[in-house]
Amino acid sequence: MNAEAVNPASPGPMTPAVAGGVSPSAPRRKTRPRIDLRRLGRAALLGTTARGRLPDAIGHVVEAHRAHHPDADLDPLRRAYVLAESSHRGQMRKSGEPYITHPLAVTLILAELGAETTTLTASLLHDTVEDTEVTLDQVGEQFGAEVRYLVDGVTKLEKVDYGAAAEPETFRKMLLATGNDVRVMSIKLADRLHNMRTLGVMRREKQERIAKVTRDVLIPLAERLGVQALKSELEDLVFAVMHPEEYERTRKLVDENAARADDPLAAVADEVRKVLREADITAEVLIRPRHFVSVHRVSRKRGPLGGADFGRLLVLVQDDADCYAVLGELHTCMTPVVSEFKDFIAVPKFNLYQSLHTAVARAQDGQVVEVLIRTHQMHKVAEAGVVALGNPYAQPPEEQTTGDGERVDPTRPGWLSRLLDWQRGAPDPDTFWSTLREDLAQDREITVFRPDGRALGLPEGATCVDAAYAQYGEDAHASMGARVNGRLATMSTVLRDGDTVQLLMGQDPASQPSREWLEHAHTPAARIAIQRRLAAHPEPAPSGEAERASRDSAPGDAPAPRPTADGPAPRPASADVLVDPPGAAVRLAGCCTPVPPDEITGFAVRGGVVTVHRAECAVVTRMKSTGRPEVGVRWGESTQCRVTLLAESFGRPHLLADLTEAMAVEGAEIVSATVEPPDRQRVRHTYTVLLPDAARLPALMRAMRDVAGVYDVSRAQPQTTGV
Repeated sequence: MNAEAVNPASPGPMTPAVAGGVSPSAPRRKTRPRIDLRRLGRAALLGTTARGRLPDAIGHVVEAHRAHHPDADLDPLRRAYVLAESSHRGQMRKSGEPYITHPLAVTLILAELGAETTTLTASLLHDTVEDTEVTLDQVGEQFGAEVRYLVDGVTKLEKVDYGAAAEPETFRKMLLATGNDVRVMSIKLADRLHNMRTLGVMRREKQERIAKVTRDVLIPLAERLGVQALKSELEDLVFAVMHPEEYERTRKLVDENAARADDPLAAVADEVRKVLREADITAEVLIRPRHFVSVHRVSRKRGPLGGADFGRLLVLVQDDADCYAVLGELHTCMTPVVSEFKDFIAVPKFNLYQSLHTAVARAQDGQVVEVLIRTHQMHKVAEAGVVALGNPYAQPPEEQTTGDGERVDPTRPGWLSRLLDWQRGAPDPDTFWSTLREDLAQDREITVFRPDGRALGLPEGATCVDAAYAQYGEDAHASMGARVNGRLATMSTVLRDGDTVQLLMGQDPASQPSREWLEHAHTPAARIAIQRRLAAHPEPAPSGEAERASRDSAPGDAPAPRPTADGPAPRPASADVLVDPPGAAVRLAGCCTPVPPDEITGFAVRGGVVTVHRAECAVVTRMKSTGRPEVGVRWGESTQCRVTLLAESFGRPHLLADLTEAMAVEGAEIVSATVEPPDRQRVRHTYTVLLPDAARLPALMRAMRDVAGVYDVSRAQPQTTGV
């Protein structure tokens, strides 16, 4: 399996990410030295191991594994190593190393990250089925169905790896091969890390091709699975291959900083330890050096770097409350940079990451020092992500279940679950590939909240369309709009971190998404669901009948305007309004459509007709300003009324039919109706109706508001003076 030799361009010794880092002036934690895999591999060939005794060659794996799982059963590891060593015996890597050094190295990487025994067993065997005579059935017989499943998944991944993995269909197969078990991808990532460490004997063009696939696909996957330790080292190894000159300049910057006599990070670390000691907070304060790619990014962003720019402080405590206590002490005793504060404990990132981020300014020279505050468990998950979270088949404790009894699987973060859904739902490989690449390119996330307080993680730039599909899946086809922070918003509204989003949903299961939504969808889940629905239900050809067009339109599209009925409208009898002196013809003004019990006034116009207006109508103000005398009017005994109502809605199929039906049920006779052209998926309706009893008006307006898609109904407002 892709056996290469030691990479001469490797970025040199790195402080193990799991242990954190310290400056030369700070107390150093004991760290395990880099393993001499060549020596171990050759030693493994120098004879058999007594049955029941752990082979010396996997002693380092066992040591790392016991550090995380002291009670683990080591027998499967012993048996797996014996099978792997005997199966690979005689096979050599291109550098001349025994091949067994590769599965040993991959397993050691996973053991350092805290992987459980089953994952390590499968890791030792991950190349046996592909490169030796061992069969999957034999693996299953000796180690069980779970190990067999993992080995099978990794074997399938190998068949679509390297250059082929960049093609849509083969990458889709790669994801299918992971099945529903994230441990397959974990083994793959560790495998790629070791191969990237040993890439030097490859031809330059092959090194670049492998590095490019690692950069474009596997590093983003490691990010989304939360395995920061793997991601950081992979980034540095790719950096060394793809940009050797910039890498070399960055390495020199790091070396020059390490040779400095003074270290501002060490000084601030000592100050932080003193502050926390005086506050009686038990904490471990470490200096965490930036990896090379991070230093390179910071130098491009900030220009010349100060000593504090080459790392960050890491404060580790026992529980969540201590995290906030540390934050309070730092912000009290030092000068905080408020804009740098982020709380990823209250709102974790999509990849399980939790931590408090802050920054304090150094009093002596104003240098800003970044500080990460987290518990030891948070740190373990921050570095190892899903690798450190155990066996997905193990019985979870009670606290790992939801309120309805559904199990919370910590090894299946939301993004991976969605990823597997995308590859099954995409109409074609190219669609899946393009949407996945867009998602992998997103390196920032926002958190928005549902009205019930539950959070939705979305990429930066996401809209209400994305929120709808994240919350409702394919039921989001019936979305008609949203309220963002309590205010009405269209589906195209871009969301911001911390927004509260309430989706307004229709009731029609046959609802169609608007084709325009594709322009506003930023998540693969939304784009794939919309494309699949539109492909399965093409829009019908335009019809000349307005009502049919309104029924066939998609959600978000406006219903076709209905013709205005401009024929003679029934008028209330003259007895409805009493005039002084009596006997004059009466006409209710169309500008404000007064109805009982509105306060009214009248004006005489041509032909002796008295027009009746609502007292607050702008026309009344204009009439008075010209000296036109008012005519005394009052409501009579009849309760019949004619009124104009304005309805605002989101477009959807059958909206006009449902709305007019609701009005008819309330006894309203529609005199005229107008539907304006849509404006950003909103539709404005104007209805003039005749009611047999003015007392029915409130019930009519409530019934209209209850129609799905209608978000506001109001009386026609009096015209403004300037109109």
